[in-house]
Amino acid sequence: MLLYDLIVVGSGAAGMISAITAARHGKKVLLLEKLSKPGAKLKATGGGRCNLTNTLPNDLFMKHFGRNGRFMRPALSYFDYHALTRFFKDLDVETHAPDGYRIFPKTHNAQTILSALEKEAARCGVTLLCSQKVDQIIKKEEDFTLHTTDQTFRSKNVIIATGGLGYPTLGAEGDGYKLAASLGHTVTDLHPAMMPLHTKERWVANCRADTIPKATIRVNLPKYKKLYATGDLIFTKTGIRGPVVLDFSREITPLLTQYKEVPLLVNMTGGLHEDAILSQLKKSIQKHPDHPLLHHLQTMLPKSVAREICTMCDISDQMLFSKIPGKKRDTLLKTLAWTPLTVTGHDGFRMAMITRGGISLKEIDPDTMQSKRVAGLYFCGEVVDLDGPCGGYNLQWSFASGYLAGHLRD
Repeated sequence: MLLYDLIVVGSGAAGMISAITAARHGKKVLLLEKLSKPGAKLKATGGGRCNLTNTLPNDLFMKHFGRNGRFMRPALSYFDYHALTRFFKDLDVETHAPDGYRIFPKTHNAQTILSALEKEAARCGVTLLCSQKVDQIIKKEEDFTLHTTDQTFRSKNVIIATGGLGYPTLGAEGDGYKLAASLGHTVTDLHPAMMPLHTKERWVANCRADTIPKATIRVNLPKYKKLYATGDLIFTKTGIRGPVVLDFSREITPLLTQYKEVPLLVNMTGGLHEDAILSQLKKSIQKHPDHPLLHHLQTMLPKSVAREICTMCDISDQMLFSKIPGKKRDTLLKTLAWTPLTVTGHDGFRMAMITRGGISLKEIDPDTMQSKRVAGLYFCGEVVDLDGPCGGYNLQWSFASGYLAGHLRD
């Protein structure tokens, strides 16, 4: 049986770049993919546009991953966004940041990235075998034996780069977690993340035509009131979505395992507090004193949302502001500043772009991505307990950690 220097399990961003890196250093590399073609999830990244990374400096980049972000420092020091864009430029893939922040291939087509990785892997001598699901990894003395459905392979080193549980239609089944656990590793609780959320409130269905820019969402639970996010908010037939929700769902989905419902407060007036809202209303009223309440609310909110907030406060949107009773006026201002919503659920991993949780970072050496428990075993990408928001964070981490793991600290 042929003995490889390295077998990489999973052909996403992390797996491809780790295989390429090892092969460039003269290693005999086998890349195993359980689907019939490599890079299915990479091809779907960013709606197919492939937001590779962003232009944040490393310290700010790491902060977006929360308290575990510091784990990334060694990987980013080797392979930050500068190194990543140089890597692809060397593969004849030009990148740019049209908004000065998010970096894409100039084609805005993920296939460009995948094709470049496949071509480079072949050039470096990486052997790619598809339709090979790894069912078992056994470590005996200095070597690993990997069993797939119909074949057996041997290697000195193994990299698990199987990704998370998001988008099972693209092959995500949690294989890496099972393999890691079988080799003595701890897997933290796993939650779907970066996804739309369902709400108890049904009025949201009446506001689907409007996007709320710069909305702020915060959790209204005693222990979690410091959790908040700001960005564009979109209402759906059953709840909320949009960039702010995709980012904030990372915090919400774990809470739903503790609480049946997660109460939120949403500011949809660009961050205005009650006094500022009242001031803006008065300015509008001075210009048009005979116009109904709805007209003045539309200086801050879309018409559909303004109407729903009036209904919530039991106020006719055709009333004059001056005719609203004092208590109802106070309620209106309070609701305009922080509109309540209640998250009751989500669509699970079926709609999750990423997974929150993974292989415990305590059991991985951040300087090498090698297991602290099993010599020669490495992890990279989403399979470990690190996840970030939208904006190229997770793909940059996959590339950086894969690049580091691929150096193989023999």
